[in-house]
Amino acid sequence: MAKKILVVDDEELITKSLLKLLDKEGYSTTVVRSGKEAIDKVKESNYDLIICDVRMPEMDGIETIEQARNYLKKLNRKLIPEILITGYADIEKYEKAIDLKVADYIYKPFDIADFLEVVRRNLA
Repeated sequence: MAKKILVVDDEELITKSLLKLLDKEGYSTTVVRSGKEAIDKVKESNYDLIICDVRMPEMDGIETIEQARNYLKKLNRKLIPEILITGYADIEKYEKAIDLKVADYIYKPFDIADFLEVVRRNLA
């Protein structure tokens, strides 16, 4: 059975590119454009990995990860590894991600081979 990945990013170009790339690699990929949609998806289904943009309107990636974890903990469900992606060098967000112990933190633009290696490593 294909590993299920949830991609959360408000930029359509990024979501289309990641969907195409991950599907081509054989993953079952769901794409949403906001943190709120991501939380709804986590409530509806089980995922093996979350790839989430840091900067998004309304609810940023850090808050999205925190809310998803709180929901999963409340129901005693297994936590999902998270990869945060960003196009901005924001030390405060990076430090918060480190404090949360996210699985990985990647800067855009990223090398496709490196990105896929990070995905594979976090699905192992």
